[in-house]
Amino acid sequence: MEKLQLQAPAKVNYRLDVLGKRPDGYHDLRMVMQRVGLCDEITIALSVTPGIRVTCGKKGVPDGPGNIAWRAADALLKLSGKEAGIDIVIDKRIPVAAGLGGGSSDAATVLMGVNRLLGLGLSDERLMEIGVKLGADVPFFIFKKTALAEGIGDKLTAMASMPSLWVVLINPGIHVSTAWVYQNLILTEKGPATIIRDSYSSAAEVAELLSNDLEPVTCGKHPLLNEVKDMLLAAGASGSLMSGSGATVFGIFEDEAVAKKAATDIAVARGWFAEAVQTL
Repeated sequence: MEKLQLQAPAKVNYRLDVLGKRPDGYHDLRMVMQRVGLCDEITIALSVTPGIRVTCGKKGVPDGPGNIAWRAADALLKLSGKEAGIDIVIDKRIPVAAGLGGGSSDAATVLMGVNRLLGLGLSDERLMEIGVKLGADVPFFIFKKTALAEGIGDKLTAMASMPSLWVVLINPGIHVSTAWVYQNLILTEKGPATIIRDSYSSAAEVAELLSNDLEPVTCGKHPLLNEVKDMLLAAGASGSLMSGSGATVFGIFEDEAVAKKAATDIAVARGWFAEAVQTL
C-alpha cells in the first residue's frame, strides 16, 4: 500500500504577547512564530485493515486515540467517507511538553499527508480550518511560513522578510503543562502594544523582538531556565528566550560554527538536550 515519510518541524516563538482572556476561556495572543529544522519523522501508510493506528513509543506521548495525530487522521477519514485503514508511526525527535509545538506539528503533518494519500484534494485553508479544532498551533504548521499569529494563534499573516538564522535549542528535561502556565498567568494592564514590523534583516534586529509574556510564570517555578538563557548569551547568542510555555530555551545566532559549539558545550557540561538547527 502507498505510504509517505514526512518531516514535522518544531517552532519557536520570537514573540508571545498575551493580550487578554476571551469569554471562551482561551487567551487572545499576538505571536511571531518561526519553524526550525528539528523534526519528528512521520510515516503514514494506507492499510487494508480498517481503522487508525498510531505508534510512537516515546514516554509522555500516547499511542492510539489519545494522540493528536490520531485525531487528525480520524477527522479526515470521517470526512472522506472511506473505509480505509491508516497506520502512522512517529519517530519523536522534538522534546515533549517543551514549548516547541511538536504535537501540533505532528497533527498538521498528518492532515497534509492523509489528504494526499486519500486523494481528498483539500486546500491548505480547509486543512487549517480542520486543524484549529485539534489545537491552536496546528494551522501555523500548515501555513508553512514565518508568521504573525493573532487570535488564539489561528489568524496568520506571513512575515515579509526574516533572516536565516541558527537557533540553539536547550531543554533541561523539565516538562511544563501549557494549561498550568495559563492558569497561573497574571494579566496586567499594559501600555500601547509594541509595534511588530513585518520585516527583519539580522539576528540583532530579531533579538530586539524577543519577548514572551509566559516566561515569568514558567521561570518563576523553574529558575534554572534563567540560567540557561544566561549560558546561551555567554556562548555568543544575539538573544535568548523561552519558547512558548516552556521549558525549552533558545538562543539565536548568525554564525553556524558558534551555534554548534554552544550546543555541544552546553550538552557536554550539563547533559541536557541541546541542538543547533537552522530556521526554515
